[in-house]
Amino acid sequence: MRDGRSFPAIPFLTGLMLVAWPFLIGFGLTHNGLHWLLPLMALLLLFRLRQARLHAGPMRYVVQSVTLAGIALCAASYLLKAHQWLLLYPVVVNLVMLAVFGGSLWTSMPLVERLARLREPNLPPEGVRYTRVVTRVWCGFFIFNGSVALFTFLRGDIALWTLWNGIIAYILMGTLMTTEWLVRQRVRNKEKHHA
Repeated sequence: MRDGRSFPAIPFLTGLMLVAWPFLIGFGLTHNGLHWLLPLMALLLLFRLRQARLHAGPMRYVVQSVTLAGIALCAASYLLKAHQWLLLYPVVVNLVMLAVFGGSLWTSMPLVERLARLREPNLPPEGVRYTRVVTRVWCGFFIFNGSVALFTFLRGDIALWTLWNGIIAYILMGTLMTTEWLVRQRVRNKEKHHA
C-alpha cells in the first residue's frame, strides 16, 4: 500500500482548498453543485489527514483537528442535506486555533515559542517573554475573527459570509503576521544593541 508521501500534490491541493473554502462553498450553494463538490472535498481532506499523521512538529495536531472538522462538516452537510453546517467551518477553525494557542499558555512552552525554537533553539529570556505575548495576541485575534465568522453565519447572508471569511479575515491575518514580523525585527535589533 502506498504511504501518504507518494502524493506530494495532496498537501498543496488540500491547503489551497481550505484557503478557498468560502469561495468553494459559496459556488456550490449558488450553483447547486455541492452534491459532487462535498464528496471530492471530503476525499481530499482524508488524504490530508493521512499525510498529517506522518509528520511531527508543533502544528501537527492543529492540522489534524482542522482537517477532521472539515471532514465532519462535509459529511454532516451531505448526509443531512443541511448545507448551513458548511458555513460553520471558519468558526470551528478559529475555535481550534484558540484552543491550541490558548491551551499552550498553560504549559511550560507556548506554541509560538515552540515554533520560534525550531529556528532559534537557544531562545533568550526576552525572546521567551515575547513569544508568550505573541501567543496572547493570536488568541485575541482568534476570538475576534471567530466571533465575526459566527455573526456572518447567524446573519445568513452568503455574500457577507464569503466576503469576511474569504477575503477580509485573510487580509487581517496577513496584516497581523506582517506587523508581528516587523515588531520582532525591532526587538531583535534592540537585543543586539544591548548585547
